[in-house]
Amino acid sequence: MANLTQKERYLLQDQKGHEELCIKKYTNYADQAQDPQLKQVFTNNAKQEQQHLSTINQMLSGQTPNTNQNMQQNQQQGQQAMKSGINGQGDKELCEDMLLTEKYVSNAYNTAIFEFRDPNMRQALNHIQKEEQEHGEAIYNYMESKGMYNVQ
Repeated sequence: MANLTQKERYLLQDQKGHEELCIKKYTNYADQAQDPQLKQVFTNNAKQEQQHLSTINQMLSGQTPNTNQNMQQNQQQGQQAMKSGINGQGDKELCEDMLLTEKYVSNAYNTAIFEFRDPNMRQALNHIQKEEQEHGEAIYNYMESKGMYNVQ
């Protein structure tokens, strides 16, 4: 059982709030999205965010999560985008909001990782951060394939 410092506990509480917000946004946006492919990306990401929340809750209760469990699960879901036409502005705005959210959440994990003493806790946070980056990549790939994100 891990003995968390006050700072570690505060950081985990912040991450818990971030995960709860991501779950809420992905779930709501999956309902709002027009493109079935985007709905699936959002649904897959919401499921992984729920796993992240469970991991954070384990850590807050003093348990060190098993970082080998679910390490490879769902890594490629939602990352392949079809090349069909451009969707409405609504889907683009949903994607832009979630991409911005993922950038923020990933950065917050980066800070937390550096503040944790326990290497297993750091590894668990690093794993979550990697998945947050993959969520952003899936959204980016979708947007680029639909002409919503133009790299200049």
